[in-house]
Amino acid sequence: MRIKTFGFAALATMLLIAPLSAQETRWVGADNLPTNPLACPGEEDVAATEEAPAAEPIPYNGGVAVNPPDLAGKPIVLVDVPKLIGIGYFNATSAGMQEAAAELGNVTVTTDGPTQGDVVQQVQFIENYLAQGVDGILFAANDPVGISPVLRRALESGVRVVGYDANSEPDAREWFVNQAEFNGIAKAMIDSLVAEIGEEGRFAIVTSSFTAPNQSRWIAEMQAYATKCYPNLVWLETVESQEDQNLAFRQTQALINSYGDELDGVLGMSSVAFPGAADAVAQAGLCPTDATENAAPSAEEAVSVVGLSTPNQMRPFVENGCVKSVVLWNPVDLGYAAVYVMRALVDGALTPDSTSVEAGKLGTLQVVNGSEILLGPPFVFTIDNIGDFDF
Repeated sequence: MRIKTFGFAALATMLLIAPLSAQETRWVGADNLPTNPLACPGEEDVAATEEAPAAEPIPYNGGVAVNPPDLAGKPIVLVDVPKLIGIGYFNATSAGMQEAAAELGNVTVTTDGPTQGDVVQQVQFIENYLAQGVDGILFAANDPVGISPVLRRALESGVRVVGYDANSEPDAREWFVNQAEFNGIAKAMIDSLVAEIGEEGRFAIVTSSFTAPNQSRWIAEMQAYATKCYPNLVWLETVESQEDQNLAFRQTQALINSYGDELDGVLGMSSVAFPGAADAVAQAGLCPTDATENAAPSAEEAVSVVGLSTPNQMRPFVENGCVKSVVLWNPVDLGYAAVYVMRALVDGALTPDSTSVEAGKLGTLQVVNGSEILLGPPFVFTIDNIGDFDF
């Protein structure tokens, strides 16, 4: 049995204040933007065959660079400032950028940024490169509001700005390369979780931070989808890990100790939160299955972990049976696409009137939501395919 750190009275109090279903309270970490949940399992074919009027395209809502120099077809120098450097995910996006730059032959990209997910430090890096002089900025925001003023200053000085992975406010960049639509990620995450803990399971979320724009959008869409498709699924709590795997480990330990057998699953919402959460569950001996000689816990005690991370980081947990599903996209392709979008923007091939853009080996990518370029649908890594990927 899992050791509980509270008595019966404390447990009763916790259950009184904890959310009792997906729709009773807004999940902490969610933003306040409108949501668009996808069809529930079993309804996809019906939804696909229903005649529905085509949605009106959203007009371009990105920013505008002021009097940028004419660099069409000419060499350009870019700086890539991700949320932080030194982790596998952004190493992969950077590798994709270098691949695209080599293919194009007239693009130079330098990746630089803070070693912590701190928007203040991120802004300072951007300011430093603006002072040195660059033709374009690629970024993944730690905070959509906090990063926007410096990006607007870049546009005002004629520097081109393209975001990827995590957005700014739309008018602070020209285009944003969206790794997958938020409602698609939400559906994949919740369906994968429910497959393991059931439609009445109880779970918690380990996010990066409550201000990270992609995390907030995913959580909002997950709540909308869960409310629609799994109304008895119970969200318990959302905690922050600040892009720190050790903190994610400790936060998950705290969730395990706080909720005891009431905790059926954990959603790890970033490339470091997920392995940190999985490690905590593994060290607590609570993996649903175990490929080692250790005895697996009972179904009542087991904690399933589902989330977003890179295959290399999650492979040990998938291979030892602790994790069954890893939801992601290819971050190498994401960085690759961002450079092609920037090159098309500078060359004049991508304009506010565009509905698509050519992106090398990725082919034609579609414009969605006014000023976003969609990479594609999410991908689920499992024990059957995770060995085919190396990033």
